[in-house]
Amino acid sequence: MTVAYVGLGSNLAQPETQLRTALIELDALPQSRCLAHSSLYRSPPMLTPGQPNNQPDYLNAVAALDTGLSPMELLAALQNLENQHHRQRAERWGPRTLDLDLLLFGDETIDLPELTVPHPGLYERNFVLYPLAELLAEQAEHLLIPGRGTLASLLAACPRGELEKLNSIP
Repeated sequence: MTVAYVGLGSNLAQPETQLRTALIELDALPQSRCLAHSSLYRSPPMLTPGQPNNQPDYLNAVAALDTGLSPMELLAALQNLENQHHRQRAERWGPRTLDLDLLLFGDETIDLPELTVPHPGLYERNFVLYPLAELLAEQAEHLLIPGRGTLASLLAACPRGELEKLNSIP
């Protein structure tokens, strides 16, 4: 079994419900169980050149998943859940009902055309780092993100900005 960290995000079709449902579904994946998850966080959409920024704010969280699935099997399961939530991939960084990102898979580094772990944006996204740090509280100082440094050092270099911690998810 391996502990994997999954980032969850939604800004369409009742985002809080989308995330709550996805956490239950993550816990039901084959050979897997959800160990813990962060609170919900609200963040504005990422500002990227050439992309419309007139979309609703996102709700985000991070879940720790103990899994016997391989990284590629887990990726396929996450994409299947996104599809069940009617995820549309019309535009990069566009609005979405559910986004599930494989952030970390144990201490593995994976560099394949269809999967990169650690997630390539992990180190610069406050809506990933702060929920991950909440989830890993005491371990944040020493948790090594392969190729990037400790979680604590990444947090120190990533301002919280407009990221707002909302509530705990039961």
